[in-house]
Amino acid sequence: MIDFRRAVEARDPDAITATLAGTVVFRSPVAFKPYPGKALTAAILRGVLRVFENFRYVRELSGDGGRDHALVFEARIGDVTVEGCDFLHLDEDGLIDEFTVMVRPLSAAQALAAAMAAQFDRIQREAAAG
Repeated sequence: MIDFRRAVEARDPDAITATLAGTVVFRSPVAFKPYPGKALTAAILRGVLRVFENFRYVRELSGDGGRDHALVFEARIGDVTVEGCDFLHLDEDGLIDEFTVMVRPLSAAQALAAAMAAQFDRIQREAAAG
């Protein structure tokens, strides 16, 4: 199990941030544009911790010599069940430099988009604060 998974399962935002490379790029399941940088990615992940309920990883897959990971998860947003996967790529130092999230079904993606849109002003303020 990689440190990121342990940090998320502990709901520890500082430990989550510590797993991110400075050059990390986050790809959202509900926005086409990637979000670059550690401060913004960490702020987005803190927002996710606020909107997902009953979050749990149910499976972990690894490849490419331990540098690629797929963490399958289940969660809820209100009454909507979310199934998804975090696709992580680790750099030479073992830090996450690529982070892509996929979710299903469509109702879950819509609920996530709405919940994160409500968080986005706070996310931007947190990212600007570093």
